[in-house]
Amino acid sequence: MATSKPIKTMDDLFLHTLQDIYFAEHEITKALPAMAKKASNPALREGFETHLEETKEQIVRLEGIFEKLGVKAKGEECPAIEGIITEAKELMGEIGDAQVMDAAMAAAAQAVEHYEISRYGTLIALARQLGHHEAIRPLEATLAEEKATDAKLTKVAESLTPMPAR
Repeated sequence: MATSKPIKTMDDLFLHTLQDIYFAEHEITKALPAMAKKASNPALREGFETHLEETKEQIVRLEGIFEKLGVKAKGEECPAIEGIITEAKELMGEIGDAQVMDAAMAAAAQAVEHYEISRYGTLIALARQLGHHEAIRPLEATLAEEKATDAKLTKVAESLTPMPAR
């Protein structure tokens, strides 16, 4: 897939990555309500609902970064996040057992979190290198939230998985 604008400079790469995660965050806000609705585990459901609100705030932070850069906030289609979300939707349609469904959704959500963690880490490194100091703090705040969500998902997933007999 070609990007909408050629990436020739580090600034181009920073902007492309920012647009990529902006698109991803919007896609995540569309997927989380369905996942929360399907979750039978109360902690998982609450985690999805909480992360939906966090994601909305993360979008606002990204819009602030675009504004400070003097660029219109817009997303760049992200096949990676689309693939992760499509896979999650397919799994949700195939699984009948509630515990297995919860485990599958927790795993899919962690795949999303890992993608976001990698993107935000990259954006922070690029912002530092390029002198976009105004972007660093909001990106770091979002990265911390993504890492915390990943840790919560790990705890929920561990609580869902029966321990093997020894």
